[in-house]
Amino acid sequence: MRALVKAKAEKGIWLEERPLPEIGPKDVLIKVRKTGICGTDVHIYNWDEWAQKTVPVPLVTGHEFAGEIAAVGDEVDGLAVGQRVSGEGHVVTMNSRASRAGKFHLDPHTKGIGVNLPGAFADYVRIPAFNAVPLPDGVDDEMGAILDPLGNAVHTALAFDIVGEDVLVTGAGPIGIMGAAVARHVGARHVVITDVNPRRLELAGQVADVTPVNVASEDLRAVMDRLGMKEGFDVGLEMSGAPAALDQMIEHMVMGGRIALLGIPARPFPFDLGKVVFRMITLKGIYGREMFETWHKMLAMLETGLDVRKVITRRMKAEDYAEAFALAARGEEGKIVLEW
Repeated sequence: MRALVKAKAEKGIWLEERPLPEIGPKDVLIKVRKTGICGTDVHIYNWDEWAQKTVPVPLVTGHEFAGEIAAVGDEVDGLAVGQRVSGEGHVVTMNSRASRAGKFHLDPHTKGIGVNLPGAFADYVRIPAFNAVPLPDGVDDEMGAILDPLGNAVHTALAFDIVGEDVLVTGAGPIGIMGAAVARHVGARHVVITDVNPRRLELAGQVADVTPVNVASEDLRAVMDRLGMKEGFDVGLEMSGAPAALDQMIEHMVMGGRIALLGIPARPFPFDLGKVVFRMITLKGIYGREMFETWHKMLAMLETGLDVRKVITRRMKAEDYAEAFALAARGEEGKIVLEW
């Protein structure tokens, strides 16, 4: 089969022929139809410090996908050949305290498909049947291929009650934009999204009914005054990992404000903990999706009107992977979807 492989411990990714994955009794084999390129995949392509410490070489990469089941293991129930599915990319053990309590997303022994385990940038991928998520008829393969990042956005946006609240989203990457769209969908009053990239702010305005703000040229406090916000934002969704963005968010929160943190900084950085303490701000770290409550919620929202399809700005053939990765690395695009 064709597969995009991190074949060497250097920058790049290579299209190779690989053997078809063999499945165990509790696995499914999925014929991949579409995949999304994630920021994690770009890190692996660039072979940065994180990738060098994390990713075994050689490895088939990719973890955002949709396809149909081609084979099921002997002990698999409830799934059938030909069924359309996406998949949870975090493979957990069942031995930790968290897993035994049903809190699978907190399992400390989690491994990632396409990061630690063979991935989905291929004609076929093997995953545990436990991780397969059936797709309803109303969710096509293209949307199925970006459910993983949408799940990150949903997990972050729903970390706190946002109905009727004013929400600040820092970082207008694809997940930030989708998080802003989710916030509007579930009933936030004002949703402001900030960035310094005009192209992505323009995309945010196309995807959702939000207020894009370029903080390089606009004053956030003036925007708040224009919207009639007297005290500050009730909830923050930090999606950028940029130190300046977190500082600005903390500065513009109400007393007792709540911040969900998904963005990962490139390196450790200092921030004013005193402001967090004296303003009684709650910080909550977010990683991945809650298994499988987040999946239920995002599929339900997609079936009842949430529309984030415009966040996909490129649709390309798998053979054009080199151009696709080059575009992803520039940081100007929304989601890029590859067809297999």
